[in-house]
Amino acid sequence: MYTDAVEYVTDLEQRVGERLGARRVRFTDTRRATVRVLARAGGPRTASELHDTLRDRVPLSSLYRTLTVLEDAGVLDRSHDAQGVARYEPAEWLLGHHHHLVCVECGAVKDIQIAPQVETEVSRLVERIATEAGYTATGHKIEVEGICRSCAR
Repeated sequence: MYTDAVEYVTDLEQRVGERLGARRVRFTDTRRATVRVLARAGGPRTASELHDTLRDRVPLSSLYRTLTVLEDAGVLDRSHDAQGVARYEPAEWLLGHHHHLVCVECGAVKDIQIAPQVETEVSRLVERIATEAGYTATGHKIEVEGICRSCAR
């Protein structure tokens, strides 16, 4: 779909700008920088991890406000890791449906996409679990916990 990372980030920024504009929210330099970092991250990041990258451009207090504004606008999804720390990533409507690998040693989180036939099996299983519990499934997210290559060495 995209020929390079720059094209991908540019398209993502355009879609985010349109969404924010429709909600009468300005796409400030700080918000743009935050979206860029998250678009290139390859998985959810904590505010601290984002601040390590954006430190020279964005004060921590501004970063927290930015994350709140982008989450409220539906641009970012927030999840919590095993320790309860909030992690942010571009919303699924921007990234597409995916799942995560989570290292229980270092806390690294990596986005993964699974093969369509496996995703179909997962969806069936999720539907069955929900139905047996009296729910109607509206979606699912999977986090596979384990130990990453770096920590396994």
